[in-house]
Amino acid sequence: MEDLTQAAETVASLMRLLTTTGGLRLKYRITAGAGAVDPNGFERRDIYVECKGPDTDLLLASDAELLRSLEHLSAKMLRLEPDEHDRVSFDANGFKASRARALQDAADDAIDQVDDTGEPFRFPPMNSRERRMLHMFLKDSGLQTASSGEGPRRFVVLYPEGYRIPAEPPRNDRDRRRSPRRPSTSSRY
Repeated sequence: MEDLTQAAETVASLMRLLTTTGGLRLKYRITAGAGAVDPNGFERRDIYVECKGPDTDLLLASDAELLRSLEHLSAKMLRLEPDEHDRVSFDANGFKASRARALQDAADDAIDQVDDTGEPFRFPPMNSRERRMLHMFLKDSGLQTASSGEGPRRFVVLYPEGYRIPAEPPRNDRDRRRSPRRPSTSSRY
């Protein structure tokens, strides 16, 4: 994403499509470059989109699934590689700032619990951006973290000092245990 002005215009065209043809009642502000900072101040983004309006509840439903989908669509429209998708960030009604504060609180509580019990702490499943933030919040504790699970069930585990982290099986191990599918000989019309 070399030309941030052009990239911002591409994202704006998506938002115009959603608010005109799609009928979403939203106002949005797109910031590109040096001013594009996540509301939690955690990271600078190349493009930051803040949405407000009567339909923001739709963006935030199901743990902000539509908001994350807009980020994903924008990243695809900008032809960003998967490891660059976080260069575009959408937010509505300060959801991400609130979520970042909640993750920081959860990290602090987990550190206390692991220190008190000496047992690993397993966080609930979350998306990759939130897992990354959690790893960053936990980094200064000196305790080890690891992600485990697959897909939407992937989660972070915080381990006590000196704990030997179990090795995870290869991601495609489940596929090796399945019997091969046989091609179907019947067809339907």
